[in-house]
Amino acid sequence: MKTWQKVLIGVAVAAVLGGIVWYSVYQTNKGVVTVQTGHVTKADLTSIVTASGEIRPKNYTNVEGEGIGKITTIVVKEGDQVKKGDVLLKLENIQPGADVAAQEAAIDSTEAGMHAASASYDSAVATLAQRQADLEKAKFDWERAQQLYKEQLIAKSDFDASKATYDAAVAGLNAVKAQVEQSRAAREQSRFNLEQAGEVLKHQKDVLRKTTYVAPIDGIVSYIAVRVGENVVPGIQNSEGSMLMTISDMSIVAAEVKVDETDITNVREGDPADVTIDALPGKIFKGHVTQVGDEAILRSSGLAATTQTTANTQEARDFKVVVTIDKPPAGLRPGLSASAKIETAQKKNVLTVPIQALAVRTQSDLDEAKKEQNSSVTLAAPKPAAGDARVKTDVQGIFVIRGKKAEFVPVQTGITGVTDIEVTSGLKDGDEIVIGNYKALRTLRPGASIKVDNSAPKRDDSSSQS
Repeated sequence: MKTWQKVLIGVAVAAVLGGIVWYSVYQTNKGVVTVQTGHVTKADLTSIVTASGEIRPKNYTNVEGEGIGKITTIVVKEGDQVKKGDVLLKLENIQPGADVAAQEAAIDSTEAGMHAASASYDSAVATLAQRQADLEKAKFDWERAQQLYKEQLIAKSDFDASKATYDAAVAGLNAVKAQVEQSRAAREQSRFNLEQAGEVLKHQKDVLRKTTYVAPIDGIVSYIAVRVGENVVPGIQNSEGSMLMTISDMSIVAAEVKVDETDITNVREGDPADVTIDALPGKIFKGHVTQVGDEAILRSSGLAATTQTTANTQEARDFKVVVTIDKPPAGLRPGLSASAKIETAQKKNVLTVPIQALAVRTQSDLDEAKKEQNSSVTLAAPKPAAGDARVKTDVQGIFVIRGKKAEFVPVQTGITGVTDIEVTSGLKDGDEIVIGNYKALRTLRPGASIKVDNSAPKRDDSSSQS
């Protein structure tokens, strides 16, 4: 046999042996899934709900128009610190001021008239007393004249004169009584006129007062909505009055945030929170939840989801949560963007796994995999009917490494941290579990053969070059 024939035969034999080896390796690795693994560990776990919103003062007031007039002076500017009673702005007050002055003069005149009516009444009372005395004297004279006349000691003319004097005294007393009643009525009328004038003056002063606006509370001027020269109108029935400015009490400050509807059930009043403010980077402020909203708010419009126009809307919903900052820093302004990390639960030394290790399989998938593992001959398992409840029943679990296979173990979970989640049943400390990659976890079948590769992923240089 020639040499080249021997070489050719050797190459052919080597190729056949190589093919046999490759086929053996291929059959061995057929169906093997490469995964990354981790371990079940005990750790302290804190459940956090993160939400964003803005800084709001707990107490604030909107200064709105009370009277009608043109703005002549705005005393303050945005950001000014004011005390209760400090002047904020003034309206044109020529007419209200003149009305007050005229009414004060009218009151002075009415008071003088009341004094005159009181003096007239006092004079009438004095005259009445005098007329009563005159009547008493005339009555005595008339009674004496009657006795003397019976005894024929006085003439008929003297008797008649005494009677006439008595009758005149009675008439005079009645006239003075009428004068007293008239004077009393005049005095009461003057008093009522004075009271009426006083009420009118009170009204005119209120109109004048409404031309000067003062701070209703201590705080800062956080917003001014008007300018000098603009007209102010008050609210009428369902029509709101002119919005002038907002005074905010920044001594108690809160972050008003919106919490997703999936997290709101975990938030309670009193939960501690860390608040960050975009305007103060790198600083964390401690706070606590002081209010949890009961009404859902549509994320796009900010309207309450229970209103008639939004009741059937299926978009995402949020709930308002107020986090009061324990020690607010100086210089905060309403409306600053803020975020809050609310601590809703905390547990010590509990079993935890990475959140991404959780997998969900249907009950039908688990039943099918169990049949394949128990059968020595691989048969095509019949697919469950579409109406089978097992198709829709989801089971939450973790893939645990046992031997060289990934066994699906149903688990119960507890609180969720930032990267880890509590496992309350199904696993024990130290169990090796599948934690990645995402594609493997999504497609991994229960009982599948696996290959562990926990090396760091290679960097894609092509994506980093530009």
